Amino acid sequence: MKVITEMVLRNELKGECPPVYYVPKDKLLSPAAKEYLNQLKIKVEFGDPPAAPAPAASSNNKASAISDTPAGAKYVDEQTGAFYVKKPEYMCQLFGNRLVYKNHPRIVFRGKLDSMSATVVMVQAEIAAAGGPQKLIDDLGDINKVLNNIMYCEVMEEEMSEVKIIGLTPDELRARSHNPQKYFNIKQMLLPNYTMGVDYTRLNVLRAKVRELELAALDCFVDGKNVQQPEIIRTLNRLSSAFHIMMCMYLAGEYK
Repeated sequence: MKVITEMVLRNELKGECPPVYYVPKDKLLSPAAKEYLNQLKIKVEFGDPPAAPAPAASSNNKASAISDTPAGAKYVDEQTGAFYVKKPEYMCQLFGNRLVYKNHPRIVFRGKLDSMSATVVMVQAEIAAAGGPQKLIDDLGDINKVLNNIMYCEVMEEEMSEVKIIGLTPDELRARSHNPQKYFNIKQMLLPNYTMGVDYTRLNVLRAKVRELELAALDCFVDGKNVQQPEIIRTLNRLSSAFHIMMCMYLAGEYK
């Protein structure tokens, strides 16, 4: 199911301010698109428009719809519509000038994504400082590129495209994670203990953190039967598989 973003909406309306916006049955509105329509006081209905659609409001009506903003106000509350001259410290910008509390699912997801990326970079630096394997550092760099891509698509509300991770397609990731005996001569991924090496335990930490990030993504993008950014959710699941594979590669001696 495709998502109508604020950018798509702005291009479609082209400055018009109709009384009603009809969302096709096979599409969803992004949170930013909903807020944009709410600010213009445009009613949202789902389904096909009537045979004789209501005419768009005049430019004068548009001006009156947005003229209620208090002088000097820079921010608007995403949920209540309240205006702020200064951003409260307990709130954060969701999109543009729209504010939400810092425990909003979208902000929580962004925080965990930021933490995940920072941890990957820290692990890279630690391995490099110890003179560790360059291939492992490079694979972690590829992981971080995927995380940065997720961050960009989430903030810009763009649909994420399917990507390779550590050079493997989704089918190749699935095959290797489900059959490590065939690809790495390892019966199963061994749970780490301190005797297995620092790099192995670091990979396990990253595997656990990406699973936490995946759960945060579900809280962020899944609302009942509606799923936004499905490719981000799929990619996070594949990142978990990628770390599993990297742990198998470590045990198989492929990081030397």
